[in-house]
Amino acid sequence: MESNFKKEEQYNPETIERLKEHYTDVLRLLGEDPEREGLVKTPERMAKAMCFLTKGYEENPLEIIRSAMFREEYKQMVLVKDIELYSMCEHHLLPFYGKAHVAYIPNGHITGLSKIARVVECFARRLQVQERLTVQIRDCIQEALNPMGVAVVIEASHMCMQMRGVEKQQSATTTSAFTGIFLSDHRTREEFMNLISHKYR
Repeated sequence: MESNFKKEEQYNPETIERLKEHYTDVLRLLGEDPEREGLVKTPERMAKAMCFLTKGYEENPLEIIRSAMFREEYKQMVLVKDIELYSMCEHHLLPFYGKAHVAYIPNGHITGLSKIARVVECFARRLQVQERLTVQIRDCIQEALNPMGVAVVIEASHMCMQMRGVEKQQSATTTSAFTGIFLSDHRTREEFMNLISHKYR
């Protein structure tokens, strides 16, 4: 029976073709036969998967924020918590995944809530380390909105620690980065930490 499903994805044909050649060589070097039935389309699938997982290089996170900036006199905390993220560790090209919690205190401008999640996605879809990812998200929001302060906390599990090396499956890593009032006022920072740890029923 013929399927009516067709997924629309945009890729650079030249990039895909060159990546296919390299992934074919990788399979051979690993001792596999790229011509066998189960692997015939694998190099192309790998090429498209890697392009998707690194699509953040083609996006401008500052433009994402600035595409939905609005003047607003609200001066309390804006928090978007539990933003799912999936990224690739630049040391082993293995995934790390978890959640980002992002807050800012406006200083005349706010942005659309979905734009915060899109900024996280933009930076996550690059070869990364968690420490840099945390700081990049913070600095982007600070530069785009010039708020009174920004707070970012990321909690993630790293497959490079779970599948290889030390092989600690239950390990998790937490990183944080703050600016402005989140650094100077411990009560504001404590409010943020309490909010991200609180689970709503």
